[in-house]
Amino acid sequence: MSRSGRKVKVIVVDDSALIRALLKEILESSERIEVVAAACDAYEARELIKLHNPDVLTLDIEMPKMNGITFLKNLMRLRPMPVVMISTLTQEGAPTTLEALEIGAIDFIGKPKHDGGNSLDEYRDIIVEKVLAASRASIRPQVDSERESRATRAKTNLGSIANKKLRSQFICAIGASTGGTEAIKEVVSGLPPNCPPLVIAQHIPASFSASFARRLDGLSAAKVYEAEHDQHIEAGCVYVAPGHSHLRIAKAGGRYVCKLDQGEFINRHRPAVEALFDSVREVAGKHAMGVILTGMGADGSAALLRMRQAGCLTIAQDEASSIVWGMPGMAVKMEGAVKVLDLHDIAKSILHEAFH
Repeated sequence: MSRSGRKVKVIVVDDSALIRALLKEILESSERIEVVAAACDAYEARELIKLHNPDVLTLDIEMPKMNGITFLKNLMRLRPMPVVMISTLTQEGAPTTLEALEIGAIDFIGKPKHDGGNSLDEYRDIIVEKVLAASRASIRPQVDSERESRATRAKTNLGSIANKKLRSQFICAIGASTGGTEAIKEVVSGLPPNCPPLVIAQHIPASFSASFARRLDGLSAAKVYEAEHDQHIEAGCVYVAPGHSHLRIAKAGGRYVCKLDQGEFINRHRPAVEALFDSVREVAGKHAMGVILTGMGADGSAALLRMRQAGCLTIAQDEASSIVWGMPGMAVKMEGAVKVLDLHDIAKSILHEAFH
């Protein structure tokens, strides 16, 4: 149910009658969700939104008459609401889906496949969870001035560390999930080119992580990589876990290096924030810093507490600036965060800790 105790009202928008019917069946398998309408294109969706005032919209990207991205831009300008994108999870489709998140979509998931196997049951659980989380999410439509303000913050942050020296062996680990691609972009694009090394675990499909790293790299003064096994970790660089592997760190010849593995899922995720945080704590000790950003669930929350107990500075994004205050909220509840900060203040805090 929603916070008011009523069912979450959903409108499904997809040009395929089969997918519309399948999504309705899947979503209404939850007693907490009601699919109040389904639309085959953006124009029909527009009228149904006026009629039903839904809590959440599921939106296809490829549609006739008006594609999902154009419709989403109009929606976020005129009537901002929680949207979960339904897209094909391929490398070719990754930039478009990431653009949808930038515009203001809460989350995304691949199209369902009616194969009669266990995969549909797993899909049901995931999309129900995402839609329910979206119904409670804070909407963050893109603002035209955001890129300029990020550049301004990066310049200001560079000035704040002038004549200061980077702490030896310092490394910062960041974990995020729902809403994390935009939150990570906010933090990383606010860092100067001589920033401390950052390692990042974002819950993201394997087909999306390389595109995400390239997108970050194009917006940031720091150099951003999709992490590779045994890659050296250096100042001025950011390393994003591939969507198919856990990212951990190790030391070789006195230097930090990236270590990737495709071991068991942790907290239902690979890459898992817990794996990254525990690794950074074990290898870097008090030289490490942990930051947990917006996300559904609790992955990384207990590991952030272990970092704090080991003497590391730990930060959780605050509720007001989070899309979903699940992971950071649990970290705060467990007293794993030394500081709870607005998203805009996190880059500055990382630099304050990294330089002396």
